[in-house]
Amino acid sequence: MISGYATPDGTRQIGDRISGAAFMPLGRTGLRVSRAGFGCYRVNAGVTAHAKALEKALTGGVNLIDTSANYADGGSERLVGQVLKELIEAGRIDREQVVIVSKGGYIQGNNYVLSRQREKAGNPFEDVVEYADGLEHCIHPEFLDDQIERSLNRLGLETLDGYLLHNPEYYLGWAHKQGMARERVEKEYYRRIGKAFHFLEEAVQSGRVRFYGISSNTFPAPTDDPEFTALQRVWEIAESIGRDHHFRVIQLPFNLFETGAALEKNQPDRKTVLDVALEKRLGVLVNRPLNAFTDRRMVRLAGIEVRSRMDYSEIIHSIKDLAQSETRLWRNILPGMESVPGGLRVRIKQQGCFAETLKHHWRTFGSYERWREARDGIFLPRMQGVMDFLLPHADNHPDLAAWIPSHEKTLDRAFRAVASVYADDAVALEKKILNMIGQADEAWAQPGTLSQKAIRAIASTAGISSVLVGMRKEAYVSDVLTELHRSTDPADRTDSWNRLRKGALDIFPS
Repeated sequence: MISGYATPDGTRQIGDRISGAAFMPLGRTGLRVSRAGFGCYRVNAGVTAHAKALEKALTGGVNLIDTSANYADGGSERLVGQVLKELIEAGRIDREQVVIVSKGGYIQGNNYVLSRQREKAGNPFEDVVEYADGLEHCIHPEFLDDQIERSLNRLGLETLDGYLLHNPEYYLGWAHKQGMARERVEKEYYRRIGKAFHFLEEAVQSGRVRFYGISSNTFPAPTDDPEFTALQRVWEIAESIGRDHHFRVIQLPFNLFETGAALEKNQPDRKTVLDVALEKRLGVLVNRPLNAFTDRRMVRLAGIEVRSRMDYSEIIHSIKDLAQSETRLWRNILPGMESVPGGLRVRIKQQGCFAETLKHHWRTFGSYERWREARDGIFLPRMQGVMDFLLPHADNHPDLAAWIPSHEKTLDRAFRAVASVYADDAVALEKKILNMIGQADEAWAQPGTLSQKAIRAIASTAGISSVLVGMRKEAYVSDVLTELHRSTDPADRTDSWNRLRKGALDIFPS
């Protein structure tokens, strides 16, 4: 187990050592964190690319990691633990320099199996929200106690720096569907949060956690939203525990199109959630900075990789090349690998063959964003798993050793060909968004990629501690580190966000 925890001296030292990288105070914790943190939503243990990306980020100046028990069903935390252990043992980073935050509340995957087993045994977790088939939610102290211990074990840590209740508003959504009276529902909701806070104070006293908070998608929501979570009310709950409470951090969504954190006056005295966070000196972590949900669609706020459409024949040819390469693996190479059982060979074929799907659906993804979502969320993770399994066998199989780099190039060509189908619309949208950013704020208009400007807009807004970015590839890390080394001072940018909101309405009229 890795001992220790992030300290003010440790986090200050890494900030001093990384020349030019911007670090901000994490509320009243005394810690300083990089203005961009490593978000672990879609990283998993066993994926080499994810481990390399995290290593590059940690050694390049990023010192905040945000994960959760339900990310990759615990695989995200295992990856973090493995990379931290390797880097600390090699003397490349110190535990005192890195702020590690995890979250609990979701009952999915292995947690769902555990929940079902306890229910059958007559010992269910209390206050479980049965939200959907295979999805429950709970912030009861008994469940949180179990989850913190599991997170510490997966991370290989003695102490978590921060622990957040993960989207507790699931209770509000469930109660609204049941048609329950809002006053009664809100009273129960904040009672549950208060009970969780009392337990988390005990977790701080026992040394398992240093501070705690809430990650909620509805902190920036309008007050009439049935799932709205009121930060002022949460703060009052913490204050009722005692003036020396350890409620220190909140997390919320905020991006170029979802601007509620800066503009929605949902707190007393017509304040925004950022106003209250600044007033109470709470650390604010931002999630979803590059994935905006607007006009019933998802907009990826990152640069377009393929900027023009290929010829029809070129697209078809690239998919045929992919089919031939896949066939070569399972028909010519795998049969000669006696160390791989037959059933596993079938599994490899199922996981790593995409040509047939692309052949029938390359024109029906609908948009660049939907294609990229399928590629990054389905195809690439599956292919990475196959490659990670095959690589150790390459030394003993020359045909496999030759096939792996060849197939990676063939796969990339096929994916780029499909992406090109949607390139024209994607490039046009990117130009509109870049123009919108430039007109909103002079500092945001300075040079940079779309993703860098999207991060800059948030990080330069007063009250934000760190922007959590999904950096599953080393190239993504490089993009973020470049922006970190630019200097854009935090300021009250309410007027800029108002201009941005008007520009967004021109792109996506409501």
